[in-house]
Amino acid sequence: MFFIKEINSLSLKLLERIYRQSRHHQVRQRAHFLILASQGVKVDELMRIFSVSYKTIYNWQNRWESEGMVGLYNKPGRGSKKIFERSQEEEIREWARLEPRQIKRVLQKVKEEWDVVVSAETIKRILKRLSMSWHRMRRDVFGKPDPLEYKDKKEKLSELKRLEDEGKINLYYLDEAGFCLIPTVPYGWQNIGEYLKIKSRRSPRLNVLGIMSRKNHLETYVSSQTINSDVVVACIDTFFSTVNKRRFIKYQWIEIDAYSSWQTFVTSLEKILREFGQNYVINFD
Repeated sequence: MFFIKEINSLSLKLLERIYRQSRHHQVRQRAHFLILASQGVKVDELMRIFSVSYKTIYNWQNRWESEGMVGLYNKPGRGSKKIFERSQEEEIREWARLEPRQIKRVLQKVKEEWDVVVSAETIKRILKRLSMSWHRMRRDVFGKPDPLEYKDKKEKLSELKRLEDEGKINLYYLDEAGFCLIPTVPYGWQNIGEYLKIKSRRSPRLNVLGIMSRKNHLETYVSSQTINSDVVVACIDTFFSTVNKRRFIKYQWIEIDAYSSWQTFVTSLEKILREFGQNYVINFD
């Protein structure tokens, strides 16, 4: 049996707050113990509630009486010592970046370089402490569009959208997508907020060419062969047979008004051919 000094009301309020709000489990547990002990709960019952030995109960009481609130917290230096120095942890981070999907490779390097045997969980804790996480990689595309060219095309698309909003045209988008049995993009250890990119590779797949309006009307054409110009032309011809309104394909340099009649179309085309190399150029970059 043991006796605990009376805890004043102010300290009890603080213990209640610590018990409910502290982010440290052991601190909350010790605060709870003191609250129950001040209420006269017996030692055997306290040992059962907290699943601890009599010695632990004695140590909690002793630290409270000698140190007060500070005694609720672990002293610096408690727990196991660090296995790796900071420089070694940085090397572990670099090995993980080289082998983001193979923690076992990192474990092998640790054993070979420093003759230290640790678990995979230890390596994971180190990587998390170094702001790395286990998340999906991303597939990378080859190259990025030229900023000026991208801006120009975006402006032209905005003009086409405006014409559709005015009821002058019906705007459709054409694109192709492939579906195959390639595994999903893998996970790997990466810096938080960063994504490793893996190059996309060709493989047998089912190709789908779609023509869609902004109102989500979609016409699809499925093929197991490569989508080349012949396939695209055949799909467009098939699609046009279902469209009742006047239809045309917008070429980059030909204005919408040029399609009003055959003569204006010919005039516009001749103008482009005549001024090619001056006002109309092809960027081969």
